[in-house]
Amino acid sequence: MSLLKIQNLKASYSEAPVLHGLNINVEEGSFVSVIGANTAGKSTLLKAISGLMPIASGEILFANENLLGLAAHEIPGKGIAHVPEGRHVFPEMSVLENLLLGAYVHRQDATGIQKDLEKIFSMFPRLSQRQQQRAGTLSGGEQQMVAIGRALMSRPRLLLLDEPSHGLAPKIVQELHDALLAIHASGVTMLLIEQNTKLALSVTSYSFVLQSGSLAFEGASSELFNDPRIREAYLGI
Repeated sequence: MSLLKIQNLKASYSEAPVLHGLNINVEEGSFVSVIGANTAGKSTLLKAISGLMPIASGEILFANENLLGLAAHEIPGKGIAHVPEGRHVFPEMSVLENLLLGAYVHRQDATGIQKDLEKIFSMFPRLSQRQQQRAGTLSGGEQQMVAIGRALMSRPRLLLLDEPSHGLAPKIVQELHDALLAIHASGVTMLLIEQNTKLALSVTSYSFVLQSGSLAFEGASSELFNDPRIREAYLGI
């Protein structure tokens, strides 16, 4: 069943068009990626889904409900969580406080929130050890764990991830790889934007390739990984 369906989506910054009639379908329970160059419009796509930029035309259907016209603060309550590029933790707040912010839409469910925290700490043990530490003092990898954990605290049906591996050491990228697979295995539908094409194609089952705001290719991630055009343009092989 289709959970997210984007039809003929056009979006722009001021007078500069960025997305040109984009059509993307994300099945419930799937893990898909969107790859492409820096100017392809990948982050713009996630911002459009999250209500963070105006849409010129088209539809964004989530569970058959059109999201267009909703304010950005209404989107999380629909079941969509967005981990933005650059992590954007609240640096002066503790790790625990950052995570609890993600549970705002379920703030009356104290028992459930505690169970959610236990799941996050099980997935990211370092966050359990640093619960009272200010988030701004963490390493880049640990801040990414906080950002992902905060998103999961909202119990999303759809998790949007924007460049989660950017700036991270190879060892942390591998930990992230394992965490993303575990999150998907828990039943969360995931849409990953990733400059690290090898990572994206290795964790997802289906991928879309954007070029200058338009869909250039799509298909099974394993097939795209072996496509000579993708290997030359994005994998350097």
